Amino acid sequence: MKKTNFGGMLCPIARGLEHVGEWWSILILRDAYYGMTRFDEFEKSLGIAPNMLTRRLKGLVEGGLLERRPYQTKPVRYEYVLTERGRDFRPVMWALLSWGNKHFATEGLAVFLADERDGHLVDPVLTDPRTGEQITGEHHVVRAGPAATERMQQRLALSAERRAAARSEQPHSTKPRSVKPGSIKRGARA
Repeated sequence: MKKTNFGGMLCPIARGLEHVGEWWSILILRDAYYGMTRFDEFEKSLGIAPNMLTRRLKGLVEGGLLERRPYQTKPVRYEYVLTERGRDFRPVMWALLSWGNKHFATEGLAVFLADERDGHLVDPVLTDPRTGEQITGEHHVVRAGPAATERMQQRLALSAERRAAARSEQPHSTKPRSVKPGSIKRGARA
């Protein structure tokens, strides 16, 4: 079965999924964060077929999330090490871990994010580095950037309309600030 290619889409979520959207890839990255680097370590941890693991590791290397480096010369053997791009996926993994614990850990926590200094459970949140405020659905929105297609702009306009309608039903609503799609300059925050 041929996989759909999201690499040509402008949506950053679709482009990200092109590299990590298959569950084995995410679990390989999880194990790489745990310090695993060798083929046999991934194979044993995941219980994955060698041919499937080979394909997924190749995809993660081609996507720039892992780097393949020799660790032995006779015979040549390779390890797979997280790149900067791969390390930058870690907050997404932490958010997925927290979400999974919140909604699907019916038997209790098997794994959780903790503060290494005191052992306390940490619930990751997104914050705006400019203001230090937590990013929430209440005060933050996704906006079309300078490269947005007409279809993206329409999708986001519909979202803004529905958000405005929901706010008008609530007392003391604040209306979102309006930005015209063509008014944002490249490099400006959207």
